[in-house]
Amino acid sequence: MGVIGVIGGSGVYEIDGLEDAEWRSVETPWGAPSDQILFGTLSGTPMAFLPRHGRGHVQSPGSINYRANIDALKRSGVTHIVSLSACGSFREEYAPGDFVLVDQFIDRTVARETSFFGEGCVGHVSMAHPVCAELGDRLDQAARGSDITLHRGGAYLCMEGPQFSTLAESRLYREVWGCDVIGMTNLPEAKLAREAEICYATVAMVTDYDSWHPDHGTVDISAIIATLTANAGKARQLVAYLAALAGEARRPCPAGCDRALDHAILTAPDKRDPALVARLDAVAGRVL
Repeated sequence: MGVIGVIGGSGVYEIDGLEDAEWRSVETPWGAPSDQILFGTLSGTPMAFLPRHGRGHVQSPGSINYRANIDALKRSGVTHIVSLSACGSFREEYAPGDFVLVDQFIDRTVARETSFFGEGCVGHVSMAHPVCAELGDRLDQAARGSDITLHRGGAYLCMEGPQFSTLAESRLYREVWGCDVIGMTNLPEAKLAREAEICYATVAMVTDYDSWHPDHGTVDISAIIATLTANAGKARQLVAYLAALAGEARRPCPAGCDRALDHAILTAPDKRDPALVARLDAVAGRVL
């Protein structure tokens, strides 16, 4: 599979069992990532771990430098990203403690940088299928080798936050829009990973039922923290099983994630902004 990058969400600030583990700083033209990256090998598989909120949870969903995070992983050789993320559930059967392998997103953020491209170098990538199905297959297989309850498929509503939903919002997302889980971080990552030609998958770790559930009422922070702690252990177990399954050589992605920029850049070569092109060296160097 190449190099597996793991973005750890709330409660997941390390990976157990990494050999030759070393925290290293990675500079990017987009600013500083959330933290240093922990490099090492797990079951012989090269790994790169980045805590999304920084060690000690110092970054809020709105302050995370998503472009720097994805660029840093790309320039570190990462070919596959597994995003571990706490979420609320809109479905009775997606219970706290369960994991959901998300395959769709709805964007409700309003203040995020979600593209590497812009004025001077315009690019458009397809997001019809925003996660890598093959990577999803591997995660599904890894979950079956552990004691994790994993549901395959679901729509992730990405809200701005940092506050949780109102009851009216929760009912809208669940009953009208048909969403399955809700979080605050993963859609910027999915968009940027696609632009960086990295296979990407989200494992949404359910902590609560948001505010729609008649028997649970408002989101209880103390209950969320308790579930986060339990989920973190299961997430590390999932990563360990995935690493053990990822031994074969890197091959082209069947879904084309690694070729997402083949026809994406529209700006004529002689009209491209040299400064922006220089910042795109890791992300889009293959086509620029």
